[in-house]
Amino acid sequence: MKIINIYKVKITFRFNKMSSPQVPESRNSSTEFLISEEDEEFKTFYPEIQSLVTIIVPICFGIIALTGFFGNTLVILVVLFNKKMHSTTNLLIVNLALADLLFVVLCIPFTGTDYVMENWPFGDTWCRIVHYLIVVTALASIYTLVLMSVDRFLAVVHPIRSRILRSKKLIKISCVIILWIVIVTITAPVTMLHGTVKYKPLGVTMVTCCFKNSNSFLSVADYQITFFAGSYLFPLMTISGLYLRMITRLWRQGGDIRMSVESQRGRKRVTRLVVVLVITFALLWLPIQLILLLKALNLYHATTKLKVVLQIVAQLLAYTSSCINPVLYAFLSDNFRKAFHKAINCSKQDKCVSTTLPPLRKTSCSRTSTTGV
Repeated sequence: MKIINIYKVKITFRFNKMSSPQVPESRNSSTEFLISEEDEEFKTFYPEIQSLVTIIVPICFGIIALTGFFGNTLVILVVLFNKKMHSTTNLLIVNLALADLLFVVLCIPFTGTDYVMENWPFGDTWCRIVHYLIVVTALASIYTLVLMSVDRFLAVVHPIRSRILRSKKLIKISCVIILWIVIVTITAPVTMLHGTVKYKPLGVTMVTCCFKNSNSFLSVADYQITFFAGSYLFPLMTISGLYLRMITRLWRQGGDIRMSVESQRGRKRVTRLVVVLVITFALLWLPIQLILLLKALNLYHATTKLKVVLQIVAQLLAYTSSCINPVLYAFLSDNFRKAFHKAINCSKQDKCVSTTLPPLRKTSCSRTSTTGV
């Protein structure tokens, strides 16, 4: 059975302190980090890499998980408890925060633990669930950004005709619910493609959680190409097309005479925020997407120190996308920044219930009523 670990970069190939690595007879029957017994370079840097994998990486995961948990929870509470921030964009921001929150709670702790443990300790069922949730939350994040881009497109290119459509809460909530239903449904086969596998790299039976290429309907290359296209290439191409259409309309001189200057500025601020979110997501996920794609095509082999470190860093960057958005909101949105400050510094007294979030200024009523950001 060919075993290729798609998501984690843990080096599952172990060494005894007193012996050289025992290499299985066939590369197709072992793990992705197999080397020849003559590979002296690997044997030299392995102990150093092993300490990186089992200590530094889990610590980084812990920092990402804690930051993502508190940051995304704060975003959700700030929007839900401030009716003046119940705009279309903020509803999608809540959905994005929810996807990130699910990821940091249900995926990162188990991935981090797997880096520390010799064997996958959570069983076959949870192995399938974790990989399934990784795909679900990744798709939920990127396609929420697609919805945000569609919303910006309608607000900028068709501000009058789309006003009623974008103002109806039922329509907005329905779009989010449909998004989750579609993603949860189409990704169900992921549970059949992953599972625990036993192998013997040192003559001792070990268990890993990974992609299993024992199925007959999808190879690892087919799977990774599909994942790359569906979770990265296609949505980013869609977003790029929308923004190329928006640029001429958004920044042209004179603007829309039926829209106040302050309202135009508000729309530009929101659009800038969405653009930054999209670019950040694309940059953070690009390295791991490329590495996984090249590995699936047998063009990338993590058998040198540099390549192993690059793959670990690439995964950490991708996981960082689950905690960085609240920071971006604080830097790019006055309303979010003030709301965060109020929520963090508010005491637990009853009076904080009604004053946790800052009221919107009357002078910016035109901007905040249309954007809420």
